[in-house]
Formats: sequence, C-alpha cells, structure tokens
Amino acid sequence: MTKKLIPLSHDALAPAVSISHVQTCIQNPYPESLAFIGQKRAQTALDFALGMDLPGYNVFVMGEAALGRFTMVKDKLEAHSKTRPTPKEWLYVNNYDDHREPIAMFMQAGQSKELADDIDEFLDEVSDTFPAAFDNPGYQRKKKSIDRHFDNKYDAALNAVEQLAADKSVALLEENNQVGFAPVVNGKQLDDAEFAALDEKMQGHFFEAIEGLEDALIEALIELPRWKRESSEKLRNLKKSTVEIATKPLIKTLEHKYANHIGVVRYLKDLRIEIVDAVLEWLDDDVSSEEGKDDFDSKGMLSDFFAPNILIEYKDGDAAPVVYEPNPTFGNIFGKVEYAASQGNLITSYRSIQAGALHRANGGYLIMDAEKVLANPQVWDGLKLSLKTHQIKNDLPYQDNSVGSSFTLRPQLIPLDVKIILLGSRDLYYTIGEYDEEFAELFRVLADFDYYLPSSDKMQYQFISKVQEYCDATLSCSLTAQALSRLLKFSYRQAEHQTKLSARFADVLELVAEASFYTKQDGETEITAEHIDEAIAGKQYRTGQLSENMLSDIKEGHTLIATQGNAVGKVNGLTVLHIGDTAFGTPARITATVYAGADGVIDVEREAELGKAIHSKGVMLLTGYLGNKYAQEFSLTLSANIAIEQSYGYIDGDSASLAELCGLISAITQLPINQSMALTGSINQHGEVQAIGGVNEKIEGFFKLCKMRGLTGEQGVIIPRSNLVNLVLDDEIIAASSAGRFHIYAVESVDEALNLLTGVEAGQSENGEYPPLSINGLALARLQHIADVVNGEDKEEDSDKESQ
Repeated sequence: MTKKLIPLSHDALAPAVSISHVQTCIQNPYPESLAFIGQKRAQTALDFALGMDLPGYNVFVMGEAALGRFTMVKDKLEAHSKTRPTPKEWLYVNNYDDHREPIAMFMQAGQSKELADDIDEFLDEVSDTFPAAFDNPGYQRKKKSIDRHFDNKYDAALNAVEQLAADKSVALLEENNQVGFAPVVNGKQLDDAEFAALDEKMQGHFFEAIEGLEDALIEALIELPRWKRESSEKLRNLKKSTVEIATKPLIKTLEHKYANHIGVVRYLKDLRIEIVDAVLEWLDDDVSSEEGKDDFDSKGMLSDFFAPNILIEYKDGDAAPVVYEPNPTFGNIFGKVEYAASQGNLITSYRSIQAGALHRANGGYLIMDAEKVLANPQVWDGLKLSLKTHQIKNDLPYQDNSVGSSFTLRPQLIPLDVKIILLGSRDLYYTIGEYDEEFAELFRVLADFDYYLPSSDKMQYQFISKVQEYCDATLSCSLTAQALSRLLKFSYRQAEHQTKLSARFADVLELVAEASFYTKQDGETEITAEHIDEAIAGKQYRTGQLSENMLSDIKEGHTLIATQGNAVGKVNGLTVLHIGDTAFGTPARITATVYAGADGVIDVEREAELGKAIHSKGVMLLTGYLGNKYAQEFSLTLSANIAIEQSYGYIDGDSASLAELCGLISAITQLPINQSMALTGSINQHGEVQAIGGVNEKIEGFFKLCKMRGLTGEQGVIIPRSNLVNLVLDDEIIAASSAGRFHIYAVESVDEALNLLTGVEAGQSENGEYPPLSINGLALARLQHIADVVNGEDKEEDSDKESQ
C-alpha cells in the first residue's frame, strides 16, 4: 500500500533567517576590509597567476555577468600592481635613414617628458637663432667675400671682351644681367634706324665684328657655371658651418646630460646632422619663398621632424598599470597610425603613431571581454602572435588594407611584458579550448567563478557588512534588520537554494538601490523590509506585462487550464519562461490519448518540430518506463499521442516528463486526474522522480492562477522531493500553505504522484502481478489487452470459444 503523502509544512517552503544573527552583524561590522566576498577558488587562481612571472600564465576568468568578476579582478590586480616596479616609458623618434621605420626607444619613468621638454627648448632656440644668425656681420662679411670673388672673375672676363669690342668700334652693353653689343661710329652708339642707314659694306663689317665678339664672350664666360657652383658650394658650406657653430653647444649639453642613455645619444647624433639641413631648408630666408612666408610655421615643422613621440609615460614610483579595454578593436589594442589628407594623398609620420591598450598595459595587466576579442579574428590572431613573440605586433596586414597603397609606417616593434585577463562565460571557455589548440598554451590559469556562495554564518556576516558599506558610501542611508533579512532571502531565491546564497551580489546591490528610491519617496533615511518588497514588486510590475497577458488569456478562456474537477488523460504541467532578464512560471495543459496500434508513444511537439532534443528525450523515456514496468510478459504494443496543448513556440527540457507520464497512464487506465493539482518533474526509466529547474517560478505561476479563480483548499502542486532544498517561495504562498488553502507535495516516484492525482492506490507488485483495481493493475491489464488486439490473439481466443 502506498504511504499517504501529506503536504509540506510551511517551514520547508523557504529558508529561515535569524533576525538576532542579523542584528548582531549590524551592531558589529566585519572587522576586516571586504573588497570581495566568497569565490575562494577564483581568488586562489588569480593569486597563483599573479605570482607566476613565466610566459603563458595568462588568465581566463570564467563566469556569468553580475558575479563580480570585474570588480574582484580589478581589485586584485591593483593591489598586486603596487608590488611591481614602475614600467619603462616608450617613445618613437624619427629614423632619418628610412622614415618608414621609426625607431622605438625606452626610458625610465619621468625621463621621456624631460627629454621632450629639452628637445622642445632646443628647437625654440634654433627657431629664435635662425634666420637671424645669417644677418650677423661676420657671416655677411664672409658671404660678401665669396660674392666678390665670383664678381671679380665675372668682371675680368667681361673687361677682356669689352676691350676687344672697343678695338673693333663696338660697345659692350650689360642690362638686366643680359650682355649685348652695339656698333659705334664717331664715338656714338647707333640705334636701329641709324644702323639701317649705313651702307651695306659698313653693315657687313659690324655684323662680322659682333659675331666674333659673341664667340669671344662665350669663350670668356664658358667657366661661369663652374664659378657659380663653386660660389654656391662655398656659400652653403658657410651656412652649414654657421648652423653647426650655433647648434653644437646646444646639442653638446644634451649629449652630456643623457650620456648614460645610449639610445638618446644615438638620437642626438642623428639630430646634430639633420638639424643643419633642416635649418637651411626651412629657416633660410634666401631659400624660403617670400610668398606665404607669414603662414609658415617653422617651429611646427621642426617639431614634426625632430621632437620625440611619447607613447607611454609614468611618474617615478607609479604602480604597474591595470588597463581595461572595453572596445578591443585592432587599433585600440595594438595602436594605430593616424593619416592626414594632402593633395589627394594620405600622409603620415612617426609623430602620428598612437598607443594601444597593449602599450598602456605593458609592464602590467590588461583586462578584456573574451567575447569581444574573439569577435574579430585579426584581433585574436594578433594577440596570440604578440604573446608568443613577446612583442607588440603592429605590422599586420590590417594597416596596409586600411590605407591602400598610400605611405605606410613600419614602426620598430616594442617588447611586450603583460599579463592578459580575459572575462568570459563557461560555454565560451570550453568552445575556445576545443577549436583553438594554442589557447591552453597561452591561458594556462582558469579562475572559475561559482554561481553560489555557501550560506554560513560568516558568509552572512560578510554579506550584511558589504551591503551596509554600500549603503553608507553610495546611498547615504541605512537598513533595518528586517530589510537585511529580506535581502538574504532574496539572495537565497536568486540561488534557488535554501543553504546557498547567490553569487550575483550585483543584483542585491541593485535591489538595495531601487529600494532607496521608495525610501526617499516616503521621506525616510532607513530602508525597511517593506521598501525591499516594494522594489521587488516594482520590478515585477515593470517586466510582468507578458506574464499578466498569459494569465489573462487563461482567465478569459482563450487558454484552457482547469483548476477544479477531474478529467481522463488531462494533467496540468508547469513550465517556466525565460525572457530577457526575467523568468516566470505558467501552467500548461498536457493531454494524452491511447488507442490500439503499434505506433508507440508519439511526441506531437517533436513531430511538429517544436520540441527540442531534451524534451524529446524525456518523452522517449516514457516507453522505457512502460516496458520495464508492465511489459515483462508480453510485447509492449500501443499507439499514444502526447501534446502540450496551445503551445506554439519551441519547447525544451524534460521537466514535463512526469506530468506527461501521469497523463498517459490516466489515458491507459481511464482513471480521471484531479485538475486542482499541477505537477512538474523529470523521470528515469525506473519511475524515479528527478529534480528540475525553476521550481519556485512554477509553483508561483500555478498559485497565481488558483488565487485569481479563488483558492478552494484542494489546489496544490506536486514537485520532486529532491527539489525541497530549492524552495524559496513568496511569503504569500507560505501563508496560504500554512492556512491549508494551498498545498505543496514532494514525491520520489511516479506511483506517489499518481496516487495523489487520482486518489487510487498505485499498487505494489507481487510475483509480477498488481492488485486488479490498483492503478498499476489497471494499466497492466489495458496494455496487455491492447497488445492482444494488435497481435490478433484476442480474436483467436474468441474463435476458440465459438467453436466450442
């Protein structure tokens, strides 16, 4: 005989929170600083990773959002970063041999800014010195000497030709740097009209004389280009020496100051040579065009060509950097080169190189969201390559593609010393590990964040102290003991466990913040339990449109759900819907029909392609249960259809398998099921009832329907006994249960559930037989009859009787 099941007591429907313990915690705040509570396993993993300085010990932080992953990781890293030395500063300087390949240079903290200031001061002095230095008397005297030497040679050549011309009665004319000849008669130069009046013989004489003089002039000035080159070369050397004399002491001072830094010494050596040409090109009035001279920014030109480009700088004593990159694009991680348009082309320089997250985190730690990093294959490949080569890769094809065939840079690579921390979900971690063999080599440490926190007195103590700290620091208010007790229950509910708190502590703080809104509305400064309940109810109201609509459909009869009476082959199942960040339960009618045939148990949802794999598996188990339970002496042969009525979306999960089996056995035995009851649970092939998820939402969904129609005292819910530890129900349901107006039963087997639903004994097997009027006896007889009908044995027996 099946034991009589009684409803669960109200004490079993939710965990008890000790108000006295809460008050003690309030009066005695936790003695230690609480950066984070719980997650000991994850904290240990992070401590291990931070202590390992070997390559490959990067961290994948595994867990869902709102578990406090980022907060704990950031706090741990910032604490550990203070024990590490201040990283080196990195800057780029121009490569005067190949402008496409800027030179990377490192300096100690604070030195880069000092160098940049020194170079800026040097360039200021150069700008102030030139072109004014070319106006000093010493330079002008030497310049005039060079010009005079050239003029003397030129004048001597012209004088010789002029004397020759005078002997031939021809005058040498020089105007606007042009040399010409004119005939002379009786000491007078002839103009064109006077020359035309001469006889032909005289004209021929002058033509012949001038032609000879022109040849003589060409011969005399044949060395003129060489004289000009020599003069220009002497003038350029004079200018170079003038620039060198003016800049040498300035650079010498800098070389002496940075004598211990070989990179800076090399940079200054190149600067000593290049500054001369730069001054002659940009700061020489003889070379610069007068047009647009007012718009010419000589200091800007010098800075763009000589000043260092500081990527990263620190102050002496700074902790190692802790960088979070929220948008890990290629440029944001590896740095980028900015381009400017000039005459239809894109131009750039070493001064346009911008630091990325790897540059900013070099020598420290970089935190990123794994999903965002993996969304771009180039980013992931570049990150792996950088970690393997220990260099910040910025020479990947990405840059060439972005600017086409324009001028591009290939900056010298910077050594990389960084620990990467990726934040991602559990599914993502295992997916990466399966498809990328290098992942395990580069990210050897897993920091696994649990969904739950053990509900010990110490953990509750820390929980209460952390909430109080948040209220004091952020909300400027306090909480009553009852409010904290209510928050603890909320956390139990989030965890769906009577002995575990939810690790989603962010949800608790969010609820406290929302409760403070209602507290301020009431003009109070202390959050009470009523304010917490009001905040919970407010969020349920804001997100409860869909659940109310579904309840309304049942009320109006659009969705058929019975909460009274009895029916064969019909049972109230319980489902839970997850939409966005909300979840709510709703009852669903499950129906079963049985008839003679050999099609087996047909899952209508699967046939309609609405049932997913796990739901289909649950239905398939029904056949295994029926065969194991009843068909030991005959072949299990039947046709049955099972459907979740008025369900038009995808269905997954096996939590309806207990209800489906009860509906199926009701259809087999023709025993009616009490419609005041609803049930949930999965089963195995031996008829044992197994735990399911969302038990609280499912119970509350059916309770709301019964409450809407009126509680009769007969209504209730059947759940798996293994789900008792998951019960954290609303106070309203607990009160109704305590008053006997709503019942919650916990079962371990299908027989117990059938006994509650039909009021008929399930029946125990004795020598393979069940009591004839028991549920199992009726089911066995009906299944054997169907098998006989389908196999023709029933007709044979009737024929034998007729022949007798």
